[in-house]
Amino acid sequence: MSETTQDLQNQSENAEVTESLPTYAKPLGEFMGVRKNPFGAHGTGDTSGYSTLQKEVWMPPQSPKPYGGWFDDCVDYLEEDLRQANLDPKEVIDRVVVAHGELTIHVNREAMPAVAKALRDDQDLRFELCLGVSGVHYPEAKGQELHAVYHFMSVTHNHNLRIETSAPDEDPKIPSIVDIYPGNNWHERETFDMFGIIFTGHPALTRSLLPDDWVGHPQRKDYPLGGIPVQFKGGTVPPADTRRNYS
Repeated sequence: MSETTQDLQNQSENAEVTESLPTYAKPLGEFMGVRKNPFGAHGTGDTSGYSTLQKEVWMPPQSPKPYGGWFDDCVDYLEEDLRQANLDPKEVIDRVVVAHGELTIHVNREAMPAVAKALRDDQDLRFELCLGVSGVHYPEAKGQELHAVYHFMSVTHNHNLRIETSAPDEDPKIPSIVDIYPGNNWHERETFDMFGIIFTGHPALTRSLLPDDWVGHPQRKDYPLGGIPVQFKGGTVPPADTRRNYS
């Protein structure tokens, strides 16, 4: 096959994929930063080149339709429910990602309660359980540094679904869904405690693991690794990069 024929074939395939991509709010995966020196090699004795290794980290982009299996029906039902709630699915849903046999729907934070209510109440979805929410911190993702990740399960249909939303550091607020899924109460408190995400509307958003007067949120990536006073013993923990010396 000639190079010209191959290029035309690639262009045709790319055009087909582009046409099958739904036009959601943010179909492209966001740039999450650059991962440097993942093997931890340091010093002039390193001849492997690992110390110069760099890798760009991106969030997965929109997946083309059909998604496969029950995923297509799930997204279609959710879109229908959002329309009935006078919301535009193309604005509420940032993108739909299918990877590793799992379905993840990225949504904007303001619509999180409407999405959760639809997942619970629609007879064709019936996600009776929210298994909790956890946080992720991407300090280099400007405008969406904090992510909240929810895991839903339908006992009726034996389906598992992931919903993800984000908020900026400057305004780390995401609406609570405790009134829809009461079991999420402690999960939202823990995510607030560890990441600093403020779940607005939560009935009692207080720390669940650390003392109320603790400063900072330990699972954020800008939180110090060591050298922090141990409040209960009066000692200090040395910084992580000074605990061992290989030179």
